Amino acid sequence: MSDNSQAYGLLAEFTTPADAMHAAEKIRDAGYSRWDVHTPFPIHGMDDAMGLKDSKVGWFSFCGGATGFTAGYLMVWFMNSVNYPIVVGGKPLFSPMFPFPVVYEMTILLSAFGALFGMLFLNRLPKLHHPLLKNRRFKGATHDKFYVIIETSDPRFTESETRELLESAGCKHMEMVED
Repeated sequence: MSDNSQAYGLLAEFTTPADAMHAAEKIRDAGYSRWDVHTPFPIHGMDDAMGLKDSKVGWFSFCGGATGFTAGYLMVWFMNSVNYPIVVGGKPLFSPMFPFPVVYEMTILLSAFGALFGMLFLNRLPKLHHPLLKNRRFKGATHDKFYVIIETSDPRFTESETRELLESAGCKHMEMVED
């Protein structure tokens, strides 16, 4: 590593999906919390092997949709009953039936925004730089290699113990990635 850079994490290379899955299970069982697996294609069962829970993006979407539903009804009620009340043909100033198109569109729009911005927030995006993108070996993650990276910011990370864990999981190559 150069003098002015700091270590980002320990990158381990595996040759088969089964090896990567086995490594993920070992890392999960060892109690690491800041790590990830990079593969050229989705591997069935990897979420369970990594111990990942259900995504919270659905809650952001639900809150956005509920806000859109409420805002749509309140907007139509305010415009028709308070701001500019006009009695047309003896109809009531507000009925829950006629604002349905507005409420429907507001619900869809704000739930989509909730999902988008919730995903960006939970993934800590936009991230304009990632240390793995500078690593030459990591390019294999889009072709035929499987990588596990354990970040140095993980509370359980010590270089010697982490190296031993990854070696016991069967990695073929290991290197420290600079930030």
